Amino acid sequence: MKILSSLLLLFCFLGIQNESKAQTYYVSPNGNDLNSGSQPEKPFANIQKAVDEIRKNGKLSKPEEIATILLMEGTYELKKPLIIKPVAEGSKKQAMLIDRYQDQAVILSGGREIKGWKKQKNGWWITTIPEVAAGQWKFNQLFVNGDSRPRARKPNNGFLRVKGMPDGTPKTTGYNKPSQKFEFVKGDINPKWTNLGDAEVIVYHFWTDTHLSIESIDEKNNLVSFKHASKKVFADDFNEEGARYIVENVMEELDSPGEWYLDRKTGKLSYFPFPEEKPEDVTFFAPVIKELVRLEGDPENQQFVEDITFRNIEFRHTNFQLPEGDTNNGQGSSTVSASVTLKGARNCEFSNCKFTQLGNWALDLQAGCVGNRFKNNQISQIAAGGFKVNGGTFADSPFLRTAKNEFKDNEIGYFGQKYPSAVGILLQQTEANHVAHNLIHNGFYTGISVGWVWSYKRSISRDNVIEFNHIHHIGQGLLSDMGGIYTLGVSPGTVLRNNLIHDVDANRYGGWGIYNDEGSTHILIENNIVYNTKFAGYNIHFAKELTVRNNIFALGRLQQLSRSLSEPHQSVYFENNIIFWKEGILLDKKWNDEPYTFYYHPIHKGEEKLTSTFEMDRNLYFNPSKSLSEIDFNGKSMAEWQKAGKDIHSQYADPMFVDAANYNFSLKSGSPAFKLGFNAIDMSSVGPRGLTGPKK
Repeated sequence: MKILSSLLLLFCFLGIQNESKAQTYYVSPNGNDLNSGSQPEKPFANIQKAVDEIRKNGKLSKPEEIATILLMEGTYELKKPLIIKPVAEGSKKQAMLIDRYQDQAVILSGGREIKGWKKQKNGWWITTIPEVAAGQWKFNQLFVNGDSRPRARKPNNGFLRVKGMPDGTPKTTGYNKPSQKFEFVKGDINPKWTNLGDAEVIVYHFWTDTHLSIESIDEKNNLVSFKHASKKVFADDFNEEGARYIVENVMEELDSPGEWYLDRKTGKLSYFPFPEEKPEDVTFFAPVIKELVRLEGDPENQQFVEDITFRNIEFRHTNFQLPEGDTNNGQGSSTVSASVTLKGARNCEFSNCKFTQLGNWALDLQAGCVGNRFKNNQISQIAAGGFKVNGGTFADSPFLRTAKNEFKDNEIGYFGQKYPSAVGILLQQTEANHVAHNLIHNGFYTGISVGWVWSYKRSISRDNVIEFNHIHHIGQGLLSDMGGIYTLGVSPGTVLRNNLIHDVDANRYGGWGIYNDEGSTHILIENNIVYNTKFAGYNIHFAKELTVRNNIFALGRLQQLSRSLSEPHQSVYFENNIIFWKEGILLDKKWNDEPYTFYYHPIHKGEEKLTSTFEMDRNLYFNPSKSLSEIDFNGKSMAEWQKAGKDIHSQYADPMFVDAANYNFSLKSGSPAFKLGFNAIDMSSVGPRGLTGPKK
């Protein structure tokens, strides 16, 4: 009897152990979906198969268990995106981890290798792609040995210039006038080009890159008309000079090594090789599908995708084409899709992943995404931006709100390669996100953008914390009106602190370090270091009750502090900052006040006439090449400026940087800044702290 009891206990124990064992599935590019997938020796071929098996068997698992999918070494050429939906009704919620197996290199690719090249007498290589000829496939990117190669373009370097704007100019119609044609310099565009409709005209103007297909050409008057309109006039910016542009995918311009041309009618892909390249030593990949992964919840009906983690995976090759009628006029290239899309996702994570060679954004967080984490990821060589975050507004269901997501220790570099107006991290209608310790560099527009409501209208954006990020080489002279960090609209509780921003360059205007654009309100900006900007290190368009304190703004090339408008309220409290410069002006001409009436008390109100629309005090100013008598405070001497109520306790003195020539802005002991209340800024924690990413 005792033996029987012992056996029963043993069986029960073994049963419990078996029941509590978490599900693990193995997947390999060389696997088979008819396998069990439960052993490395018998892997599935498709990741979707493993996900579906976990969902199917979810009723047998315990909620605290983590189902694991281990991907074995190789490239997974996806024919369609991996889709993960909420658990079926009646199933238990279960966390899922998708990771590489034993540190092996894993790539999820939405592309396809191009083979069958034949050398031509003119030196080109040509291959024929039947799916292109059949109208089933078109692409605008080609990667050769992992490097993005340019389409055949005119000119090879630099830009063409719009000659005339018959649809309107900034002065005649305003800059927002839709425009569908422009006059070109004779010879710049040729109506005899092969497959003229396949050519793409890309216009760089204001803060956007507009992508246009040619409809017709008036050769007599040198006018080109497009299938769809640009939402802005074809001026470079608010002046009357024509915009810069290039023309891509022109066979007659296939004249430089590395260029390629796709003939959509014949399906022929032509490539101009470098002298050292041989077909047998070169691999070509072109993107096929536009999306690699989709977490597809239904937040409106409270059906969420939860607790999904991707780790140590590399994502490559997505094929994005602008939808018909979309010429990419939206600010920040915000209408461009992403390679990984999350909707209604909660408590999900992407960590130590790599996103590269992509035709769109890396990741897009849409409505109802709450509490997700993105850590230690590498994002590089992509057509658009890194992270795009958007959700419901105040008028939408609360379940559509997107909030409390973390973006930490990521590197985003060499982005915006096809859509240069894209942003490193774009926070649109979203709140309470934490953006920290990221390295963002080599983009053509803004590093981090916060807010998505123009003017002082009600906004969902609030409580976003942007801290300890290193942002550099932004703008690079291509577009205008951008900043290292850009804010927009009412955003109470939002904080920008301890960020290092430098080398921000613009085309005509607006290479600013920190840029508070339309309606930026109730934002705290402190302990940042900004230097080497083309325009001001700090700029306000129009704003309300900003607090800017304890920052260093140094070495603006043309100006140091700028503001566009004076309004009947306090725009900024600017205090305890250091402004250090060697060239350019200190303040632009907009730092002036206008009288207005403000009631301090709703009952005991008298007509208090106020004149201060900004307050500045306890700041330290210094230009080592100029004496105080040479400094212009908006048309006033410092004494006159102080008499007007500005910078009453401020000083003009050497801040005593450790080594300003080498951009070490630490302060020596005894700096006069400390006597004004300035606190030392610790930059030692700026940038990623644990970035590893997947092995190559």
